[in-house]
Amino acid sequence: MARVRTRYAPSPTGHLHIGGARTALFSYLHAKKNGGDFIVRIEDTDTERNVPGADEKQMAMLKWLGIEWDESVDVGGPYAPYRCMERTDIYNRYIDQLLSEGKAYLSYATPEEIEKEREEQLARGETPKYSGWDRDLTPEERARFEEEGRVPSVRFRVPEGKTIIFDDEIRGTVRFESDGIGDFVIRRPDGRPTYNFAVVVDDALMKITHVIRGEEHLSNTPKQILIYEALGFEVPQFAHIPLILNAEGKKMSKRDETIIQFIDQYKELGYLPEAIINFIALLGWSPEGEEEIFSKDELIQAFSLSRVSKAPAIFDTGKLKWMNGQYIKQAPLERITRLAIPYLEKAGRVTTPLSPEQEEWVTRLVSLYQEQLEYVAQIVELTDLFFQDEVTYGDSAAEVLREEHVPAVLGAFLQKVQEADRFEPETIKTMFKEIQKETGYKGKRLFMPIRVAVTGQDHGPDLREALALIGKESVVNRLRSVIDKG
Repeated sequence: MARVRTRYAPSPTGHLHIGGARTALFSYLHAKKNGGDFIVRIEDTDTERNVPGADEKQMAMLKWLGIEWDESVDVGGPYAPYRCMERTDIYNRYIDQLLSEGKAYLSYATPEEIEKEREEQLARGETPKYSGWDRDLTPEERARFEEEGRVPSVRFRVPEGKTIIFDDEIRGTVRFESDGIGDFVIRRPDGRPTYNFAVVVDDALMKITHVIRGEEHLSNTPKQILIYEALGFEVPQFAHIPLILNAEGKKMSKRDETIIQFIDQYKELGYLPEAIINFIALLGWSPEGEEEIFSKDELIQAFSLSRVSKAPAIFDTGKLKWMNGQYIKQAPLERITRLAIPYLEKAGRVTTPLSPEQEEWVTRLVSLYQEQLEYVAQIVELTDLFFQDEVTYGDSAAEVLREEHVPAVLGAFLQKVQEADRFEPETIKTMFKEIQKETGYKGKRLFMPIRVAVTGQDHGPDLREALALIGKESVVNRLRSVIDKG
């Protein structure tokens, strides 16, 4: 049995999309589950849309996610080069073979002629396809077209009356009729191969056994199978994974701003890569049992194409935030603190490098909110109260401060704070006990006025730890401000 080999072949036209990351992940998981190889190949034949550096950025995001490859442009491999436009000589050899065998032909149709033919077919209610009118030109006819300055493309000669059947790992038996396809271009007039041709040659020569890709590629598969057969290559196993839909059940568009769709955006927000991997693994694949939290190694062991659904997957942003929050809770505090510092610095809250005392303070600050972070960038918004010169009070906070007993509690606490040599959680705890004895107020009637007066909030993190981090001087100023306003 052949060694399992899968590949992910992105176009360098932009950022790594969540859909592309899922394709890469499923391909990676299938290869590793079966002790095989995972290859990353750059499909850069669409030169007009290529973005300089996009391939490096996409690969950097794959690495950040923990998706590692065995062969690619950066590490090489036995089937190099792994960039399509560096393989044009290889493609041309196989195109010459098809031309010599009469399985392809030089096509002199202009874009205007192709469009006119298409419009006429649509007007007749027909599905547009190339008619093949120039399939069998005489040498004289070809010479005349070339004298006109026409530069030919190469079209694949689609056999007539053929049923193309393949067994898809996810969709089962799939059939296409060749008469509905029409002869298609395999080399453009400028010499560049088309995707459908290059991908077949590359997958065959690189011994790819399983082509795992999005459902949108399903219509390409019959064309590619025809090329495999025409060149005498073994056809790989195909698996077309379902679409990803938004919360409204519509196909995700890259212009849809209601969903963050690119992996680097999640990294910038402080999502953890292992949470992203876990989440996208569940977009169309369901494990056995009820468990939803998986490490990468656990995903490799559990993954099976047989459990990938035909039905579209729903991108649930709420579930992603929840899942990322679970990973943040379980992560070491030091890691989350390290991730949080750049957000605090960008917001002007801290300046790096931090002194040991500052680092300890930030670590304690992050520890107060680690449990409730959905993504690390939220640390800025959640910790506003620690960096305010003046506290603002909403309606509910103002209502608390109007209660009759509040002046007594705040006055007593202000005195204790001013007299304190140390202002740490343990000493604050002692202050609370003393105030309780002196005033008779306890529980919510004691803690709520202090919390609201100092933070402006009627709920929040551990009060003693929060007060200690705000610091003695700021606590005194905030208490005086409330007391003075009466």
